[in-house]
Amino acid sequence: MSDPKNPNIDKRSTPQYALYQRENFWKTNTGEVPPFNTEPGKLEELAKAKLTEGGWYYASSNAGQSYTHLANRQAFFRHRIIPRQLVDTNLRDTTSTIFGHKVSAPIGFAPIGINVIYNPLGELPVAKVAKELNLPYALSTAGSTPIEKVAEANGQGPRFYQLYMPHDDELTVSLLTRAFSSGFDVCMLTTDTWQLGWRHDDVATGNYAFYHGIGADLGLSDPVFQKRLKEAGIDPVKQPNEAGAMWIDNVWHGRAWSWEKIPWLIETWKKISGGRPFCLKGIQSVEDAERAVEVGCDGIVVSNHAGRQVDGAIASLDALENIVAAVGDKTYIMYDSGIRVDLTY
Repeated sequence: MSDPKNPNIDKRSTPQYALYQRENFWKTNTGEVPPFNTEPGKLEELAKAKLTEGGWYYASSNAGQSYTHLANRQAFFRHRIIPRQLVDTNLRDTTSTIFGHKVSAPIGFAPIGINVIYNPLGELPVAKVAKELNLPYALSTAGSTPIEKVAEANGQGPRFYQLYMPHDDELTVSLLTRAFSSGFDVCMLTTDTWQLGWRHDDVATGNYAFYHGIGADLGLSDPVFQKRLKEAGIDPVKQPNEAGAMWIDNVWHGRAWSWEKIPWLIETWKKISGGRPFCLKGIQSVEDAERAVEVGCDGIVVSNHAGRQVDGAIASLDALENIVAAVGDKTYIMYDSGIRVDLTY
């Protein structure tokens, strides 16, 4: 709860989100209730009821038996908070800085592919909300909306581009050039998804939107990829399934990259962006974190792709502790995988 006349509210640099709780309690006087329950399990139930089967499977499927997903959850359960009392937090400030951007809190919107299977507007509503909240937004190469349109929806919000690197340097350069020209000023290479993990429900139902002509607009709007389609004799209007397949087969191509390619990618991005930050996403080991620093990465994302790629992997939170101890003073560290909810005020 929160007193709306609390004098500290006007002095805070970020909203007092407890007022939202008060607002919901008060609305019951006029018969109103929130549109959804914020408890994660109930949100999942609502998503399963509202989404198509394919949308639900893509959102909920993990690699193998979901053991990595479970490990992420268990790691957060093991790490307990010890509250300290009688500390003056009235003027607390959640603002933070990431790569020169001042943001409302040290959290951001992770790159999520093919948003169009959840909302016909694809990534646009999410990018818009990210800007309204002044939180960093990351666009996935597997996004379903042209880069330029997402940038327009995001306005002046801080935004990063998450790269799945094709085995086609000209196409990679084109994607990065489009991204930077559209205001995405941090490049984040995802290292753990050159090949999709085995997700049972998706495989069992043939749930791959790109092969059905859905969600490939980010690629179909690229001039280099348009040239590749023409070279292959594929008309994206008449052959949307084949065009979508050709695009995603360039993104999740099943051909592993190695550390030897990273210096080229860093140099290419720095040249395009005028020296803006480059990061690696998917780091789980101290050795890889140290290698990332050695090759010149400006940041890393400690992530196991929320358990969607390698089943039986270490929990990201368990990996984080050792990685921070090893390179925390040498590079910018971001984190994902296992976070469910935050109800601290």
